[in-house]
Amino acid sequence: MNKKPQTDFLFDRSKYILLIAGLVVTALGFILMIGGGSKDPNEFSYDLFNFRRLTLAPFLVLAGYGIQIYAILKKKNRTDKE
Repeated sequence: MNKKPQTDFLFDRSKYILLIAGLVVTALGFILMIGGGSKDPNEFSYDLFNFRRLTLAPFLVLAGYGIQIYAILKKKNRTDKE
């Protein structure tokens, strides 16, 4: 008859997985923005204007934020066994 009090977590397992996935996608987007500088400060580098840095990386950052917002707003799956 000794029952432990049931702790009610804010997020369930699927929400935590989505949050971590969103963080990984966001971090990947920021990592793809790194680099492309010139070794000589007097020389201009056109690596700043490639597809990876101007299109792909910002898209991944926004997608990661979208995944995180979805994970926060997603309804919790209720499986009450009372």
